[in-house]
Amino acid sequence: MVKASRRGFLALGGAAVAGAGVGGLTQRVLRAEQATTTSDRVAFYGARQGGIATAAQQRLAFAAYDMTATGAPALKTLLQTWTAAAAAMCAGRMVPGDNDNPAAPPADTGEAVGLPAANLTITIGFGPSLFDDRFGLAGKRPAALADLPRFPGDQLVAADSNGDLCIQACADDPVVAFHAIRNLARLGRGAAVMRWSQLGFGKATSTSAVQDTPRNLMGFKDGTRNIETADDGLMNEHVWVGGEGEQAWMRGGSYLVSRRIRMLIEAWDRDYLSDQEAVFGRQKVSGAPLGGSKEHEDPNFTAMKDGEPVIATDAHIRLAAHENNDGIRILRRGYSYTDGMFSESGELNAGLFFIAFQKDPRSQFVPLQRKLSANDALNEYIEHVGSGLYACPPGVSGPDDFWGSALFA
Repeated sequence: MVKASRRGFLALGGAAVAGAGVGGLTQRVLRAEQATTTSDRVAFYGARQGGIATAAQQRLAFAAYDMTATGAPALKTLLQTWTAAAAAMCAGRMVPGDNDNPAAPPADTGEAVGLPAANLTITIGFGPSLFDDRFGLAGKRPAALADLPRFPGDQLVAADSNGDLCIQACADDPVVAFHAIRNLARLGRGAAVMRWSQLGFGKATSTSAVQDTPRNLMGFKDGTRNIETADDGLMNEHVWVGGEGEQAWMRGGSYLVSRRIRMLIEAWDRDYLSDQEAVFGRQKVSGAPLGGSKEHEDPNFTAMKDGEPVIATDAHIRLAAHENNDGIRILRRGYSYTDGMFSESGELNAGLFFIAFQKDPRSQFVPLQRKLSANDALNEYIEHVGSGLYACPPGVSGPDDFWGSALFA
């Protein structure tokens, strides 16, 4: 398989992110496709980070960073700087600093000036690699932040996986989301460098009962049985870290798993409708489970026809259903992506940027993915090419607090 040029115009590495030409091109491209924006703002300060229980926005800009500086003071300063900038951007303001001096680069890159906050949320996560001896944090690594195992069929690209830190920026305007990770990358220079990044569009799962279930790039409704974030009982049971977490600094936070899942679009598009529906276990147009008539009715996994299960034993919804996995559930928050094409084959480089939040990946994502990677009929049409695991701490209490402050207490 020939690897496409990385991330198209969003190849944000090193000095490239600050280049005026790159910024102008990015703004023109993003504005050409931007969705209708609103003036709504999501509160930045609070007990929980935004971007987890927040109703899924339309656009995603996700980036992972590696620390280049060492020592706890350098990491603490970076997190303080990033937190202040994130708070301002989520409130629809410019990155704080000198933005009026004609003899110096402005503190804010400027592409979001005049735009509403567009429900921007900025969520930070800490990767397993941050908890080594560079910052004196080895003793504060949660047991749940265990490196993900390699699953059957994984074709992970090291350069597009993992990272010391991650930033998830979601908004209803693509420029606003891009602006967030661009400016944090700029502010991090000298302490952190972007490792990889991904743009996402058309939220590929629903997180609220008031949202219509969106469709993935295979044309199927995605996330019909996802956790509704307004359900405090399910969120506390499956998503938020509680008193069972042995690291006090993570209580009130959650664990983020990211997976870049390439879809083999051309092969999928040649398959019969009946085969496509059998792979998912759902009707393509209505979203109803096979054998049913309404999208949100519970699948009947015992129904038979002509001696065979109506929903095949290797159907995606059967293997992923919480009824068939000892009640395991995760909060999905994925986005579709497209990164151009593969130059030699002419095939589309597109798929799902999967994001899931949970209380403990060891007992939630890992057993689910082991089962899916070994048995799912969908595996014929997808490839997992990127991966990441991050501990997302609780929220920031106010202007005197910062992301992960409890790590340094």
